[in-house]
Amino acid sequence: MKDATGREARIDGEFKFSILPRVQFVARKVSFANAKGGKAKNMVELDGLNVEVALFPLIGGTVEIDAFVLEKPVISLEVDRNGKPNWQFDGGKASGKPAGSDSSSGSGGSGGDGGMALGGLRLGDVRLVDGKVSYSDARTGKTETIDGINLKLSLPSLSSPMKADGSLVWNSEKIALALGISNPNGFLGGNSTDLETRIDSAPVKLSFKGKASGGKTVRAGGALDLDVPSIRKLAAWAGSPIDAPGDGLGPLKIAGEVSVDGSKYAFRNARLSVDKISGNGEVAFDGGGKKPNVTAKLALGMLDLNPYLPPETAEAGKTGDAKPAPSGGGQAASQEWSDDPIDLGGLRAVNAALDLSVAGILVRKIKVGQSDLAVLLRDGVLVTELKKMALYGGNGTARLTANGAGAVPRIALDFDLSKFQANPFLKDAADFERLEGTANADLKVTAQGRSQRKLVGALNGGGKVTFLDGAIRGINLAAMVRNVASAFLDPKARETQKTDFAELGGTYVIRNGILTNSDLLLKSPLLRLTGKGTVDLPKKFVNYRIEPKLVASTSGQGGSAGAAGIKVPVIVSGPFHDLSYKPDLAGALGGIADAPGKALESIKEMIPGKSGSGGSPLDALKKAIPGSSSGSGSSSPSSDPDPVKTLKGLFGR
Repeated sequence: MKDATGREARIDGEFKFSILPRVQFVARKVSFANAKGGKAKNMVELDGLNVEVALFPLIGGTVEIDAFVLEKPVISLEVDRNGKPNWQFDGGKASGKPAGSDSSSGSGGSGGDGGMALGGLRLGDVRLVDGKVSYSDARTGKTETIDGINLKLSLPSLSSPMKADGSLVWNSEKIALALGISNPNGFLGGNSTDLETRIDSAPVKLSFKGKASGGKTVRAGGALDLDVPSIRKLAAWAGSPIDAPGDGLGPLKIAGEVSVDGSKYAFRNARLSVDKISGNGEVAFDGGGKKPNVTAKLALGMLDLNPYLPPETAEAGKTGDAKPAPSGGGQAASQEWSDDPIDLGGLRAVNAALDLSVAGILVRKIKVGQSDLAVLLRDGVLVTELKKMALYGGNGTARLTANGAGAVPRIALDFDLSKFQANPFLKDAADFERLEGTANADLKVTAQGRSQRKLVGALNGGGKVTFLDGAIRGINLAAMVRNVASAFLDPKARETQKTDFAELGGTYVIRNGILTNSDLLLKSPLLRLTGKGTVDLPKKFVNYRIEPKLVASTSGQGGSAGAAGIKVPVIVSGPFHDLSYKPDLAGALGGIADAPGKALESIKEMIPGKSGSGGSPLDALKKAIPGSSSGSGSSSPSSDPDPVKTLKGLFGR
């Protein structure tokens, strides 16, 4: 042994050797020295070794092993700091030569170049009892140990079925193993033969039943069944814990027809489920190129993504000293954009093409109906194309590009929605209940940055939004025109009032995270509304001016935007979580001061002058102008101020 390997072999216990009637070798306390400088004293230690080989068949070229028993073997595999393994020997013929590297390897039992005929191999009592194998790498400092190894092998001949049963313990979990090959000789020779294998443990169960062939390229095909009670527990057990948000990644089950051809793997007629997500389809993996390639076509049921998302920030109002959220205005406290680094470099690790159809998608409270999705990942660029999406009574398409090919992540979004109901969508998406109606919208934006805050600050693009037959909740713009004071000072008004409209829409542009709109237009019977302003997305701040105008027109959708009337501007400003609505009285009075006669004529046109059916135009002015008579009828007409004089008096005219 020392001449062949350069290392010492010892037998420190009982020793027995005989030739007749069979060759028998029995030894106790056997050891084989480790490489120089190794951590363990010996590379191999055995409590006992028993080998029995039939003599006369051996002379004829047939190996009949009646017994081959290893008792409590301890094998220490090590790699030193220079990357040299201890199973590479310095001296002798075996120096550095990997197993199976001679020319007869893979001959399938033909004997090769004068070697012993494997076709005559027969195994009797072949067992490994309570073994232990450790692997340590000095370069990383990591050590892995497998112990409790027990194996029993049955092989009457290489042309007869072989069975192997055993178990081992790794990371404190016992793993049961079983393997059956109907024709080992055919398998080694590259011929297809029946194969069945099973791995059974608490973290994972795997079974395969089909056909396989060995040789230079391993090929297999058959039914595979994988059952993982918890993906997270499996990953932790394997030494790679998953640090992903949410409480998902629990049970995983995959069943279907698998095929293996060297580095190519495929699932067909696959049935899979992850947590509560289930579906069917096919998946293929090719690891033979410069970069792994994955293709898949899946049809899934309801896709609930909430278990994979981080928990939402606790809303104000859940603690005793927190202030209640503004009615319908979203969360009570502002949430800052995150500065955590965003790294899309992982997109460069693999190429993929995925066609996915789902019965529905749930993200937070947002509910999406039947959807078709195509995903293409190529050289670090991920393109997600939403070909079909049923969304709150409407339909939508979208194209999202995440570019991780460079050092700085880049994002692009092209979104188009039509005929969807705005109120339930905004309520689910942002706890925003102030707007309702049938919406059409499109959006095209791009951004780049290494964090969420940087992405929002670099957002550029634009779009348009149109709402039909809807309402703005929490504010009654027509009431403001009629009675500015009560509309703004009554705290209960926001809870019950709303401004109905037939049409509301506008376009916007986004430059470096600042959204600007200058053509907001609302058309409603007896009311027109225009607006312009900005939304600072990085700072989450709104600065917007709305000009509602009571007009002498009953037309809404499609009506004139320039109808004459009285304007009462409204300033909407503040952070997202605490918007304020204030009347711009100076602007309103300024407009009347410019043309008081025209304002009066507008009111005359808007309000019928029939007694007993709403009052005269003068009565209407009294109600519209703060400080005039309430019109209750308690005062005589002669005591009421003249509305025209009141208007002139307000502006010193």
